[in-house]
Amino acid sequence: MRPHFTGTCLITDDVPGLAAFYAAVLDAEVEGEDPFARVTVPGAVLSFFSTQGIEAMVPGVSAFAASGRFTLEFRVDDVDARHEQARARGLQILKPPTTQPWGRRSVWLRDPDGNIVNLHQEA
Repeated sequence: MRPHFTGTCLITDDVPGLAAFYAAVLDAEVEGEDPFARVTVPGAVLSFFSTQGIEAMVPGVSAFAASGRFTLEFRVDDVDARHEQARARGLQILKPPTTQPWGRRSVWLRDPDGNIVNLHQEA
């Protein structure tokens, strides 16, 4: 069987805060609590594990880790409505709704740990 992508785990110093951010942005529920929580969306699970928790399991494993060095992408039905919701919540918007030449309309947000969140739809 070929590998099947099931999700991503973000390592963070603030599991409750990061989980709450994604639950709000993705209209989902948080399952679990510190040191491990997750938010499930169609197709994958986004989980959150504390820096202390992962270091207890494998000391030194997060020595070269950095936040804000990647983008998480989520397809949504209405980018403009998501932009308005994010603005109303006071979330940091990096790029307002924009239609790219390749036909994707997207808005970019920054999560509390500095990662880029790309909410997009086909234009």
